[in-house]
Amino acid sequence: MASAPLPRRDHEARARLEAVGQAARPITLARDRAISVPGALGELLPAGVLQRGATLTVAGTTGAGGTSLALALAAAATTTGEWAAAIDLHGTLSGEAAAQTGVALDRFAVIRRVPVGRWATVVAALLESVTLVLAEMPRHVSAADARRLVSRARERGSVLVAIETSAPWSADAALRLFATGGTWHGLESGGGLLTARDRLVRVEGQGAAARTRLARVG
Repeated sequence: MASAPLPRRDHEARARLEAVGQAARPITLARDRAISVPGALGELLPAGVLQRGATLTVAGTTGAGGTSLALALAAAATTTGEWAAAIDLHGTLSGEAAAQTGVALDRFAVIRRVPVGRWATVVAALLESVTLVLAEMPRHVSAADARRLVSRARERGSVLVAIETSAPWSADAALRLFATGGTWHGLESGGGLLTARDRLVRVEGQGAAARTRLARVG
């Protein structure tokens, strides 16, 4: 004899699921949460944070500390449990340097030697997947591609950091960071080794962040 059908409890089950969902839902949506940046670098940023959905640029002459500056932003993201990724066009990004800057390597992906013709596509894919993307720029990035990436970051609530190694960023940026060199320390102790460096960093913004800031960042 066939057993009697179990009573349907769809409405009750749905109500319980909705209650659990409401309890687990954060008060602020993920795309609206800012990423706190500690230390002297954070003091240069508006409210000391990176806003999700924002595009930043990092520039600096060779040896001025631009890469370290970009890695410091990745460190701020990864040490709070977020994922970050970097496009390393020439295969020169050092994992040791990233770790020394404070990047949590288990939450940091590096994509090396991306073909120029696929650069914008790879950046867009990363913005879909991780919280912060360090994108070393090739020599030729079209203004249309740059604008699309700004829009993608805004839509996905990710942070795009365009590193101007070969060319300037041709679209809007909420903040522009410039590394202008600095002072090495260590030789004065008589040890014969350079142990640390203070970088001079300038930050320029737009809108509410339009005030230019300049400081030494260790």
